[in-house]
Amino acid sequence: MKRYAFSVLSLALITGCGAAPTAGMETGSDAANISLAVLPLPEYFDCLRENKGMVIAAHRGGPDTGFPENAIETFQHGFDKGIRVFEIDIAETRDGVLTLMHDDRLNRTTTGHGYVSDTDWETMSGLELEDNDGRRTGFHPPKLTDALLWAKRTGAVLELDKKPTTSFRNIAAAVKAANAAENVIFISYNDDQAAEIAAIDPDLMMTASAYGDRDVAKLEARGVDRTRLIGWTGVDEPKPYAWQRLMKVGVEPAFGTLGRKGKRLDDVYLADGDGSEYDALAADGLVLLATDEPYRVADLIRADDVGRAACGR
Repeated sequence: MKRYAFSVLSLALITGCGAAPTAGMETGSDAANISLAVLPLPEYFDCLRENKGMVIAAHRGGPDTGFPENAIETFQHGFDKGIRVFEIDIAETRDGVLTLMHDDRLNRTTTGHGYVSDTDWETMSGLELEDNDGRRTGFHPPKLTDALLWAKRTGAVLELDKKPTTSFRNIAAAVKAANAAENVIFISYNDDQAAEIAAIDPDLMMTASAYGDRDVAKLEARGVDRTRLIGWTGVDEPKPYAWQRLMKVGVEPAFGTLGRKGKRLDDVYLADGDGSEYDALAADGLVLLATDEPYRVADLIRADDVGRAACGR
């Protein structure tokens, strides 16, 4: 039997399509469509697996025209379009503030220059974020804490990608302080990192490389709770055989169609404007899809609507 923590309740729209209104914003007939989503995060992913639903994870928070990567305003933009999982990048400033930033340097995504680790929070918070076309957006780099509070308020899920300037322990402390464990998934890149996350708190949800029962058993031997595990299966090609093996031992599979423009599967699948390849991934058992094109994918597929109807959020 799985161990579930019912510490956080979120508001979710339990229908087949559309986005859940932000908590506190529903009025009139909208309120009738709102119900408390009582599924804790592990059980939510179990529900997706059991109902052949798939959830889209927006890489770097889902940047769009006028909306920069790793910005709360961008998350809300994506949430309003039905996205529920946002992969974000956690870095640490010179004076120890956890912020969202993918690159080591500030040059590409902000009006600033130099390294994040050499910049204090007062300076960082005054910078303006730029979208992927280099246009200023009027938005500013957020603190991780503010992103966590936003996720709690909306019921969104944040995938936390640790950058070299900080540590899993510092990130976990921020999650605990915000009481946001039911709204986060830690990303690990090897078994050592997975074991480190589990040692900090075995109840934290995480992704770790796993292609079947042997990989899951190896992770369990290092302290990882399989009920808190999502098996990452790479970005090169779909692996339905691995997804089936993972599902047999109760672990949800994840896969990415993201990557370098022109070479990523997102570009291949979307070339004909048909999202059938993505729905086929869900039919083969995929539960978590990481993509650079969350808005186009969400518009084209049904698997995300199936998941929302069955499992909430």
